[in-house]
Amino acid sequence: MEKDIGKLPKNDTTEIVLRIDDFADKRGFTIREFVTSDRYTGFTKSGVRILAKDWQKFKEMINSVNDEDMKEELPEDQKTLDEAAMADAQAEKQKAEEPSKEELPDY
Repeated sequence: MEKDIGKLPKNDTTEIVLRIDDFADKRGFTIREFVTSDRYTGFTKSGVRILAKDWQKFKEMINSVNDEDMKEELPEDQKTLDEAAMADAQAEKQKAEEPSKEELPDY
């Protein structure tokens, strides 16, 4: 039996696939990477398989994670990439507008 549960994009060529399947006569829940490229299309070795006998424990562990635990918070002094790029652009602009303080030799 193979039953796809869902897919999550990882990048342009890779998805994370969640599915229920049978392997070696044992049912389990599999989380694997699926690649689509010119050289190879299919599952990679990367992934994990939770056997049916461990499913309830796995579910309890996943359900113990609350939304607050998963909030992405930056430290106050850390900037996002957009903020850092804007700060760099402003610094470059300011540097270009400043008169040159280069000393010229006396002739």
